[in-house]
Formats: sequence, C-alpha cells, structure tokens
Amino acid sequence: MEISVKNFQQYCNSLVQYSRRKTIPVRVGDITIGGDHPIILQSMTTVDTMDTEGSIEQSIRMIEAGCQLVRITAPSIKEAENLRAIKEGLVKRGYNTPLVADIHFTPNAAELAAKIVEKVRVNPGNYADKKKFEIIEYTEESYQAELDRIKKRFAPLVKICKAHATAMRIGTNHGSLSDRIMSRYGDTPFGMVESALEFIRICEEMEYYDIVISMKSSNPQVMVQAYRLLVQKLDEEGLKPYPLHLGVTEAGEAEDGRIKSSVGIGTLLEDGLGDTIRVSLTEEPEYEIPVAKMLAERYENRGNHEPIPEIADCPFNPFEYEKRDSRKVNNIGAKEVPVVMADFSLKKHITPASLFAVGYNYSVPLDKWSISDLACDYIFTYDKTIEFEIPGTLGIVHEYKTWLTQKTKERRYPFINAKEYMEGVEQHPTLNFIYATLPDLNKSLIERLKEDKKAVLLIDTYNEHGMAEQRRLFVDLINARCDVPVIIGRAYRDLPIEKLQLYAATDMGALLIDGMGDGVFIAAENCGGDKAVNETAFNILQASRTRISKTEYISCPSCGRTLFDLQETTAMIRSRTHHLKGVKIGIMGCIVNGPGEMADADYGYVGSGKGKITLYKGQEVMKKSVPSERAVDELIDIIRKDGKWLEPETM
Repeated sequence: MEISVKNFQQYCNSLVQYSRRKTIPVRVGDITIGGDHPIILQSMTTVDTMDTEGSIEQSIRMIEAGCQLVRITAPSIKEAENLRAIKEGLVKRGYNTPLVADIHFTPNAAELAAKIVEKVRVNPGNYADKKKFEIIEYTEESYQAELDRIKKRFAPLVKICKAHATAMRIGTNHGSLSDRIMSRYGDTPFGMVESALEFIRICEEMEYYDIVISMKSSNPQVMVQAYRLLVQKLDEEGLKPYPLHLGVTEAGEAEDGRIKSSVGIGTLLEDGLGDTIRVSLTEEPEYEIPVAKMLAERYENRGNHEPIPEIADCPFNPFEYEKRDSRKVNNIGAKEVPVVMADFSLKKHITPASLFAVGYNYSVPLDKWSISDLACDYIFTYDKTIEFEIPGTLGIVHEYKTWLTQKTKERRYPFINAKEYMEGVEQHPTLNFIYATLPDLNKSLIERLKEDKKAVLLIDTYNEHGMAEQRRLFVDLINARCDVPVIIGRAYRDLPIEKLQLYAATDMGALLIDGMGDGVFIAAENCGGDKAVNETAFNILQASRTRISKTEYISCPSCGRTLFDLQETTAMIRSRTHHLKGVKIGIMGCIVNGPGEMADADYGYVGSGKGKITLYKGQEVMKKSVPSERAVDELIDIIRKDGKWLEPETM
C-alpha cells in the first residue's frame, strides 16, 4: 500500500506537540468516552457469568479500584440473559457503573445483551464468520456477496443498539482475523483495519455512530501500527473520528505484562491517541486498574511541555517497521541487537558483588565470571574506577576526565559531552560515547558525527514530552543521512519501580517500535534496585521485539469463558520453560482466545473443555483433549520433538 509523506502525520495531530486527537463523544450509561472527556479506565470480570453473586462481588472490587466500565463475557443466550441479574444486583448495592457485554460467534446473544447493558463488544473476525484457516479466492462479485451476508447478519444488532441507545465497540483482534480478511489482505495491520471498517461502514450507512474501535494484538508493534493506520483510514474515507479503546491483548503477568502493555498503549498515548484503555494482565482484574491509571495520568497536563521544533519532512513510516540504518561501532549499531547500559554513577564503591544485579556472577572458588541472558553490555560509572578484573563481555564507561586516568585499561571508554567533543578532546581509538540532547544537535555536530566512525551518540532529554523530543532528534539524523549509532538515555528520579517500568517502557518503547535506537540507558535514582532496573531495560527490548533474551508468554487475562486457572497454569508453565530463550508460548483459557489469538506463538496451550487441553505447534493442533494433569509434560514433549527443548542448567 502506497502511503505518502503527508499521510505519515495523519494518524495524530502533531509528532512534536502533544494534543489529544479530537473524537466524537460516545455516551455509555453515565460516562462519556471521547470528545474532551478524560481517558476512561476499564477491565473485565474473570468469573463465570452464570455465577451472579461472584460476578457482582468481582465487579465491585474492580469498581472500587477505579474501574469505570465493567466488561462481562456473554458467550451464549443464557449468559446474556444473566447480565440482567448482575446489573440489578449491582444497582441494589449502589453501583451504577456501565456494563459491557463481550460477544464472540453469537449474534443472538449480542442482540439480547444490547437490550440489557449499556454497551456491547463485537469482534468482526468471528461475529459473522467461522475461522477454518482456509485460503479462499474471491472475485469482486463474490467478495461483495460476502459483505452483503455480513450486513444481513450484523444489521439487526445495529437496529437494536439504535433503539436502546446502546453503545458498541467494534474490536478487531490480530489473532482472530477471518479467513475472508486473511485471504484478501493477509495477516497485516491493514487487514485488521479493514476488518473493522467493513462493520463501521454498515453502521454509518444505518446512521448509527455510538461506536468505539479497538485494534488489539499481543505484539505491541503490530498493535501500534494498526491503530495508526485506522486513524489515517478513517480520515481518508471521511468516516467519523470514533473514540479508540487501547489495549495489548494477552500481555501476560507481572512486570512482563505491564511493560508489554506500556510499550503498546503508551506509544499511542504519547501521540494523543486513546480515549479508553484496558491493561490485559493474567491477574485479578482489579490489579489492572492502577496500571491503567498510572499510564493515563501522565497526560493530564502534558500539553504544557517546552516547544519542540516541528517535523516538516517525516522520513520514517509509522505503519511498517523498518530499523533505522546505523553503522557498527564495536558491538553497537547496524544488525547488532540493542545494547543495555546500566547506571552505576551514584554508587560510592563498585565491587565484583555490585555486578551480580546486572547479570554477572563471580565464583571465588572457580575464579571466573558466569554471565546470564540479562547481563548488561556496558556500565556507566561516572567518576568511579574499577580495580578488579571485569567480565570479558562487559565495557566500562567513565566520564571524560576519569577516563583519561583509566584509558590504558582494557574495555574502558569515555563519556564525552557535545561541547568537549566539538573541541577535539582526546578519544578512545575504537569507541566513544558522545552525550547530547536535541538543542546540542546543530549542523556542525551532525557533520562531525557523520564522519566519525568510532562515535556512538548517547541521547538524553529534559523535556516533559521527552519521547517526542528524542524522536525529533532521530528525524534530524535520518534527514541528514547521519548513520551514527544511538543509545536512548532517559533519567528518572524518586519513582516506585512499578511506575518506572511503565514510564521507561513508554518513553523508550515508542522509539524502538519505530526502529529507532541501538541501545537503552535507564538512569534511575531512587527508583528500585539495580536488578529491577536492569531487567526493566531488557524487558522493554523484549516487548518491542528488538532483543529477545528470554521465553515469551502470550497469556490471556482470563474471563468467564476460561476453562482452567490461568494464573496458576501460567506460573506452572513458566516454571518449567522459562529457560527457553526466544520461544513464544501461548496460554489461552478457551477456544475463543485460542489458536487465532495466540498470533505468532510457537506453541499453544488452550482450554478445550473442563480438565481438557488442546496443544498446538503454531496454528496446527498437535494433541486434543489432553488431561490437564498431563498437559504441561505433553507440551514439553512437543517442544522437545521440534528440536527447541533445552535441559535447564543446574547450579
């Protein structure tokens, strides 16, 4: 698909000045999504919808945690009807929070639910289509016949929603695109967008506009591209600017799920996109709300940031991933994975034990270092020197004057500010870190960096809208054809580790998603221990799919359809497979979140009945109806036969 430079900026108001995209307001009960209204926080119940009291109690816990919109699955008529009892029970307890019915495969359940609750969610991939993973050849006439069939199936719901003032979310999921969409548009963000647009066009034709749209994927890169493309296509077709529901589906648990969600959701929030958000964690739903709140609160006064020069000529494509060209300097840049630099500048003393937290363990009896998959590549010590033998894969970075006293030692490199660099100070013969912010980046500095084959740029920002300022810096380098490698540096102070994870994942992930950055450097003062900060850096690279350092789990957040304890099962599978670096395992509670929703997982563990599991290799069923007590062993057997199993190391 051809996209002009002009269209590159159509997905947001500005690439440098923060402002929310103006959407139409959509009323959902007592709240409004979009327009000038604050970002709405929502989550989804995980108990069986037929458990009325359990659903009421869990909804109350969610609401009291700050949830403004409660979603409940309604896979059949009986669950849709029971939404009435749940709603009445909440009202009796004094809670008027709007409810959303989550629908898959069953239009009759959607039509009933739309008469009971304030909003229904439909998935275009399975509302009117059955997925068989078939490739189908269409003519223009046969494809139009399919669209006519979809309209016949979907129009009754639209009529009911209009009559009852019920809102609707048209929610595309990357993993559940229909065979029809896959056959015509492929497994692409464009296919995701077109899947939703087919339903939106029907709504507009019927003069129904109470719509919220989502483009979810377990891959933050795909998710971000799809939302951006959606906005551009809505504008291009003259459709209304509908509010956006943001979320990374099947994000997982703990810090992995939080960081992965932040990379996707935060990237879009940075550009003013998003009117309601749901953070999908494999945890109790009330735990999702504080995470969503921390993400949303960051933008309440963001528009007051220091001005950033406008981008007149945007040289990157926000709808397709392409790594920025950079040359290789030492192990940084070009096709090397992004490096991680740890900050030891505030330490009073650095000993071998100091390195344990950043992936290096020294054995005194063996007199050698062991190196983990989460071992940082460089350590910035500022003015501290290191007097012991360092691991062979580690580089030490000193501020310039200290480096002059250490320059004869192996793998010691200088940190030189832009002013000193332009003055022509002494340099290391192979690698020098040049520190600069956007105001430092004048034409002379760029020209010098273009010619200097031993320079790596380490960038920083003091702007409240720091991601946009650093993006502007990258744009200047790209437009000047300057291929110096760049490490993205960000400084944080006095934050709890949970907030640091969200903020850093947003600030750095947003750049990495667009192919910018050859490394990351988190300078975190009083924000948690060195180990947690170092792991945050690696998790950001993993979430942005730029450096894989461990097993990835694509784990759904559970709902009333789930056929086993997702939290317990995810923990069990993780305990047996966490050492399989680079392997992606999907853990899905039911067939709705099954082979399609696992998207690009290598292996899948999917609930197919009470106590029964179906195991997948990619999208291929390998074993059906496996008893749950044997399923993890059978999964490992599939991985072993596929040649990807490694025995865990024993200490």
